[in-house]
Amino acid sequence: MPAGPRQLTGDTVASALSGALPGVVASATAEWVEVEPNRIAEALRWLHDDAEMDAKQLSNLCAVDRHDRFEVVYHLQSMDRNHQIVVKAVVGEHDDPALPSSYPIYKGALLQEREVYDLMGIRFEGHPDLRRMFLWEGYPGFPLRKDFLQIPDHHPGLPKFPFEEPGVQAR
Repeated sequence: MPAGPRQLTGDTVASALSGALPGVVASATAEWVEVEPNRIAEALRWLHDDAEMDAKQLSNLCAVDRHDRFEVVYHLQSMDRNHQIVVKAVVGEHDDPALPSSYPIYKGALLQEREVYDLMGIRFEGHPDLRRMFLWEGYPGFPLRKDFLQIPDHHPGLPKFPFEEPGVQAR
């Protein structure tokens, strides 16, 4: 059985990205490379098109709420070179977070960006159909944010689940 994909270190990817796109790398660790949020599409395009990186597949796109900022994480894969790359962009604006869409590069981002928008509230500028996916338009809030429900002495948020009444779930 062939070996599974290996993950390229963030330092390796950062070195390649910095050589091709000066100033695009914000930081790197052994596990991932962080790129400047306003240049995420440029970095993803280069990783996709570069023959050595060959990151033709977006395996996963997700977001993490760190209370004061969001991290959008891209898991990329090269099927031909049998490696994976983890790239992230930090969105410092917590009230109205936005990033350029990766849909022009990865068609698989169509639904993944919609899911992140629906559940975390991060807008992807340039996305062709950015609307809620699981919840209805006008739904109050974004349920995967840490401040979605009020937790006493922790974070503000909604006082209860929308439309929740004791013993009754009505819409």
